[in-house]
Amino acid sequence: MKNRQWLIKARRFAWPYIRWLFWLGFCILLYSKLIEPNWIEINSLQLTLPHLASEFHGYRIVHISDIHRDQWMTTQRLQRAFRLVNQQQPDLIAITGDLVTRNSSSLIPSLKLALEKLTPKAQTFVVLGNHDHENDINALIKVLEQSGISHLCNSVSTIKKGNATLHIAGVDDVQMGKSNLDLVLQQLPSEGAAILLAHEPDFAYTSAATERFDLQLSGHSHGGQIRLPFFKPMILPPWAQKYYSGQYQVGNMLLHTNRGLGMTGLHLRLFARPEITVITLVEKE
Repeated sequence: MKNRQWLIKARRFAWPYIRWLFWLGFCILLYSKLIEPNWIEINSLQLTLPHLASEFHGYRIVHISDIHRDQWMTTQRLQRAFRLVNQQQPDLIAITGDLVTRNSSSLIPSLKLALEKLTPKAQTFVVLGNHDHENDINALIKVLEQSGISHLCNSVSTIKKGNATLHIAGVDDVQMGKSNLDLVLQQLPSEGAAILLAHEPDFAYTSAATERFDLQLSGHSHGGQIRLPFFKPMILPPWAQKYYSGQYQVGNMLLHTNRGLGMTGLHLRLFARPEITVITLVEKE
């Protein structure tokens, strides 16, 4: 009898807390499903590059990543994000992979409607990610060409201002075994600031060791996508275990990992808002 009375009292005591936890969980689910995935952060940075020519002081690069065109990332959502990109008045736009989610080849043609609306003063550059290679890669490259996007596949493009140069290099996807950094270095001039686009951020171990790049821009991690504040995300993909979000110093090279615009899996975001990074380049004094 006493045990039963104790159990009844325990249930009465616990019930308000159970109900409170239920509603808290329900609110968090709604937030992570409906609010945070659509709440894009404009993250502005000033980065000093040791080899930057004075002619490129103040040069604006808008970095986005992991678009993940799929049933959630509709053309309308993507065009809204790209309007925000254009509002930053970029000199150059860098897209670091995963334009489309794996097994979504039928959606590739629709990317053109959004990509062709990007309006940098100079050029838009893109490297491919692991999800891109799990689709019709030839169809994706064709859409990039039709949209006026420069695809850096283990290659280098040089931007000139008078006699000054800024080199934009890109490696193909590391996780899928498509990268060839040696080929990039063969094409990269010995003088001038160099920025590397690489989908996977932990590739910085390798790229920084060359001591030729001032900055690496990456994505891939989604910032963990679902995480608790103040803690490292519990789930991170290969090649994004250490440098999963934000700015890092790797040797003499700066690295910035963008949290991406799209999602995979449950299509939830928690404490990992989608990100548009606006980088203003600064010459070393």
